[in-house]
Amino acid sequence: MKTQSLAVEARREAKPKNIRERSFAYALRAIRLYQHLQNGKDGAGWVLAKQYLRAACSVGANIEEAQAAESRPDFIHKLGIAQKETRESMYWLRLLAESSIVTDVQLRPLMDETEELLAVLTSIIVSTKRGRAT
Repeated sequence: MKTQSLAVEARREAKPKNIRERSFAYALRAIRLYQHLQNGKDGAGWVLAKQYLRAACSVGANIEEAQAAESRPDFIHKLGIAQKETRESMYWLRLLAESSIVTDVQLRPLMDETEELLAVLTSIIVSTKRGRAT
């Protein structure tokens, strides 16, 4: 997969409305980025991509776990972990961009989606803490 096609593909993908579906699609994009960077010869890229992949896939896994929460505090806790993993994902994306392993232009759609996921998770957590339906 060419680096430029990563950005084009990301723009073409429609964003699912459901947070579970959206985080699943996000993890799939992380897998594709990881696979792309594994084809390169940059060892730092491999390590950063692996770290990003772990954090990005953990976002959805924790959202799924929240669906089976035993209580409202448990739900909030699990979504809080997903929120932290989303922040970590952004950290790894920023490192990939700032180190020029992948250009900022190529990562921008993925970084934007990371920021949007963070905003949605934050909104759900705040709403749930206030006792409103999500």
